[in-house]
Amino acid sequence: MSVFDRPIVMLDFETTGLSPAMGDRITEVAALRIVGGRVTERYVSLINCNARIPSFITSLTGISQEMVDNAPPVCRVVPELLDFIGSDTLSAHNASFDEKFLKAEAERLDLAPAHQALVCSLKLSRRLFPGLPSYKLGALSRQLGIQFRSAAHRAEADAEVSAELLNHIARHLGKSVGVPQVESALLVSVNKLAAAKVPAFLDKYAQAKKTTPAD
Repeated sequence: MSVFDRPIVMLDFETTGLSPAMGDRITEVAALRIVGGRVTERYVSLINCNARIPSFITSLTGISQEMVDNAPPVCRVVPELLDFIGSDTLSAHNASFDEKFLKAEAERLDLAPAHQALVCSLKLSRRLFPGLPSYKLGALSRQLGIQFRSAAHRAEADAEVSAELLNHIARHLGKSVGVPQVESALLVSVNKLAAAKVPAFLDKYAQAKKTTPAD
């Protein structure tokens, strides 16, 4: 099973805080292009936004002031990142967080993201795996048997685990509705539903697929 019908870019930012509206900036990015069920390309970089790195962020991520001061400038990284994402579907764990930083940093440079859709692996997990004690990336990955290959709270490690989580979700969805490849549009649709409505929606989707002639 090749999992997805079209490429999806999994994005993860490390930041100085929770809100670009409050002046918080990005410090590191990882963007992984998933084709089928495999990561085929990646864009990873520390980022110099001329921002102060709070000590608690350094404690959490290991990203120091010196590391970002010596990193490529945001005016170079963000255009390269937008080119890498292109018009592919964008995904992240708690996607609204990463998208708001992407839009804010792009707007500072008079640029705009071109992704056509947004998929949140956090929302999908809540809807498809109800009743778990935690949906934070670290706890959720442990519950589903997905292992970090390197330290959590660094962009590339978090993006890699999020990509594996999205593949896990897609395989689960594919089996549930009886399709070999999951359409990005299905992920977007499930994202937008209230959790209680998901089972009926998937039953209806599966029945429609059974009655649709194969190409």
